[in-house]
Amino acid sequence: MTRPYEGEAEEAGSPYDEPASGSAGPGSEGEPGVLAFRRAAWQPSLDTAPLPGLAGTRLALVPHIVAHSDRRWWDAVHPGLPPLTDRRERVLAALELFRHGTVTVGGLGPQSAAGFRTALWESAGLPGPLVDRWGALLHDGAARRETAVPDGALVLVSLPGNTFTCLDSVLAEAERSACVWVRPSRREPLSAARLVAALLAVGWPPQRLALYPCEQRALHGLLGLTDRHVVYGGAGLAASVRDSAALTLHGPGRGCALVPPGGGGGLLPLDDTVAWLLPLIAADSGRFCSNVRTVVCVDHDPEPLAKALAAALDALHPGPAPDPAEPHWPLTAFRDPGEAERAAASVRERLRPGDRLLTREPALVRGAAEDLFVRPQLALLHGLGPDGRHPLAGHEVPFPFAAVLGAGADAARALADDSLFVYRPPAAPGEQP
Repeated sequence: MTRPYEGEAEEAGSPYDEPASGSAGPGSEGEPGVLAFRRAAWQPSLDTAPLPGLAGTRLALVPHIVAHSDRRWWDAVHPGLPPLTDRRERVLAALELFRHGTVTVGGLGPQSAAGFRTALWESAGLPGPLVDRWGALLHDGAARRETAVPDGALVLVSLPGNTFTCLDSVLAEAERSACVWVRPSRREPLSAARLVAALLAVGWPPQRLALYPCEQRALHGLLGLTDRHVVYGGAGLAASVRDSAALTLHGPGRGCALVPPGGGGGLLPLDDTVAWLLPLIAADSGRFCSNVRTVVCVDHDPEPLAKALAAALDALHPGPAPDPAEPHWPLTAFRDPGEAERAAASVRERLRPGDRLLTREPALVRGAAEDLFVRPQLALLHGLGPDGRHPLAGHEVPFPFAAVLGAGADAARALADDSLFVYRPPAAPGEQP
């Protein structure tokens, strides 16, 4: 149970203003955990939260009153900081350390790349192949990004818990802004803490970085304290912060694939359509906002495609025990059994009369080491409601899931308009896309 903030002082003398050693824990008893990074130092906190899956390990939380004080501190130190040069080179060097090196994370001490993978597996259920793939995606994105013109903004980046590839926004703002406050997900703060440590290790000025773990209710306060904001979150969070100024909002993606009728038009045959859709649904354990959640068969019967696609999804993880080290289609494990049960049930509860779950493998399954997984699921929808909607169309869950339905051109266009990511099959050889 977390303890409330016990001090009212905002300036020097507050327990939050004493720099912490790398071995200190986030609480007053010195329990192991991840510290906050603020005012150019790793800092403990009287307010902490447990990290999932890591017994006895806690996360330091920054109260809003302390953030107010830190904004005044930043305004005081910012004018005296020298210009930061070679930002791209530092970012790429930090990513090499993040992926392959050993860095010192406040509260955890020296952490190797193997130790990072182990910690992510134990706390967030992220298997090694996903960690390696996502690290490579971060590096590739940073290497290809256009160079930004630095400005004087203090920027907040509020991260999700489904994938650490969103750290790309931290790196983009680090290259652009004067200072970045990173608010990690409480479900998975380890990757953000490691990236901050890697940036510090390559000489990033500590005054220009902060790691601000906090309660969700403190997010609105951080928006008011920063000049620009990048926020990731689900539908509820997106609605609550939508009206903030200078906001870049990454809300639900509701990935949608539009499949025109086949035969005689140079479009993909059934097997090729399944091969095209499978990675869009199941890659990255279904954790990306860009994963397909809705497959719309435009003006044709969806059942043949739905049955073939369900069989292909079942074949990814057959049998009694998924292998978390499987390199091609890794699944994430759930460290909270209740979360897994709720996620799987959220599909069944949204089925309407006439809808069918076509995947046959049991949704919940234990691995060889008793890790809990949710296997891919696919639902064939009987149709849309009178309002042109269905609760499973665009439904986002932390495992591979798609709803397949048939719809006319107008309804398909409306579903696509509600999606941030819309996919169409590639053209057959010799045809125009």
